[in-house]
Amino acid sequence: MAKDIKSDDKTENSSDRHTFDRRKFLGTAVGLAGAVAGASLSANAQAQPPGSGAARPTPPEFQTPQLFRLESDVHDCQVTGKIPDDLNGAFYRVGPDAQYPMNPRNIPFDGEGHVGMFRIKDGRVDYKTRYVKNDRWKAQNEAGKILFPMYRNPYMDDPSVAGLSRSTANTHIINHKGYLLSLKEDSPPAALDLITLETVIPNYTFDDTLPSQTFTAHPKIDSQTGNMVAFGYEATGFGSDDVSLFEYTPQGELVWNAMVKVPYVGMLHDFAVTENYIILYVIPMVIDRQQIQEGGIHWAWNDSERTHFGVVRRDGDGSDMRWFTGPTRSATHVMGAFEDGGRVYVDVEMSESNPFPFMPMQGGKQWDPVRGTSYITRLSADMNNRNVSGYDIERLYDYMGALPRQDDRYNTASYRYGFLGTRDKDAANPRQANAGYVRMDNATRTTEFWNAGAGTSLAECCFAPKRDNAREGEGYLMGVATRQNENGRGDLVILDAEHLSDGPVAVVHLPIRATGQIHGWWVPESQMPQV
Repeated sequence: MAKDIKSDDKTENSSDRHTFDRRKFLGTAVGLAGAVAGASLSANAQAQPPGSGAARPTPPEFQTPQLFRLESDVHDCQVTGKIPDDLNGAFYRVGPDAQYPMNPRNIPFDGEGHVGMFRIKDGRVDYKTRYVKNDRWKAQNEAGKILFPMYRNPYMDDPSVAGLSRSTANTHIINHKGYLLSLKEDSPPAALDLITLETVIPNYTFDDTLPSQTFTAHPKIDSQTGNMVAFGYEATGFGSDDVSLFEYTPQGELVWNAMVKVPYVGMLHDFAVTENYIILYVIPMVIDRQQIQEGGIHWAWNDSERTHFGVVRRDGDGSDMRWFTGPTRSATHVMGAFEDGGRVYVDVEMSESNPFPFMPMQGGKQWDPVRGTSYITRLSADMNNRNVSGYDIERLYDYMGALPRQDDRYNTASYRYGFLGTRDKDAANPRQANAGYVRMDNATRTTEFWNAGAGTSLAECCFAPKRDNAREGEGYLMGVATRQNENGRGDLVILDAEHLSDGPVAVVHLPIRATGQIHGWWVPESQMPQV
């Protein structure tokens, strides 16, 4: 296990830094970028937004833009093995899929949202995909071209779309109040029909009660009440340092909200919620106003800026927000969080620098795939001692990966198990390591790995409990496998989450390539509309 880092130190000693074999990991880093590539998303090799500094090599998996653009219906999919009798519901997934060829200087996160659904019921599986037909999609569909040519840069928009929502609705999905909400963190959600995937409400503002101009891609479901806890950053307008915190009941009633300030405007992609606290993590993927004015994207990585770990009580007015300062790090996804003995703990994927090869580096620096590699890491802060100004950092596991998941019934409670799409860390040749899923047991610090085999890449996994009252981790792990040696055809693999190494209990075969995915969500049969 790596040495803990006390982040209230002004500098890091060489003994405190995680050590890497550059030759071993160069080219095999699995950051979020690698996960996106595994979902069949890509960026153009020439994607160098203005202000990005020196040119940097683009990994091969990002060199050819791919447009899917196929809304599909596959009924009664072919299955190898047997769909478990206790697995009924729907596995939803969403990712960017540009309507038209993108500006070559743009990045893959900016394609229009394309939602897929594996409807699993009584041992049979149907597959359906639909675009999110919100304001942006409809305007571009009518024009027959891209009208929003640069990622989160409104100054590049076509004049015809002034005042329209810029949301791509392409990042995450969650069910709420009988809808499927498709999320992009710079805008309100779009509400879709859970069965047909048709867009019902293009801009869903919770009956005009949403206290923010934006809505996170990663809301949390309270483990006790079922309430949805969420936030919006740049909440009062483009580039603002305001963050809105709020909570809704399953019926859509706003029960609490507060506004806080962040130390600087940086990416707040995910956050953590415990029984009593909300935790924000500000990383130095900062807004770059000069780059935006020159026609570039919203963000750039500042390798000299420090991180900030902010903790505030739930149900308050935000005035007790407490900021802990730490070394330069990136952490964009939370696996789980809890509190114990006056400390808050947040388990994240963490890298030492920019995890995205297509995101610009400030100061003319080149992207470093070694420092950009993410590992599951525990952050913690002492809420009892007012004299402590830093937080602690502890590496938990040596598997690389950037999209950790948990049993989502434990979003705001102490949890034991986490899951991650990763690579075989014990492969003889790390450059050729196979993809797989790993289960991490935080109680014993042990792992179990399933090797997907050669020629397969994997999208983010998702956990489905065997029943509503199943114990933690008792259920199935599922994710889409892309068969690279079969022209990218897709399969849904379903594994027993307590016996990953035994391999899939069922494989759902698609006759086509699956739409790209960033995140996915499981909705059990008990929460599906009865039609």
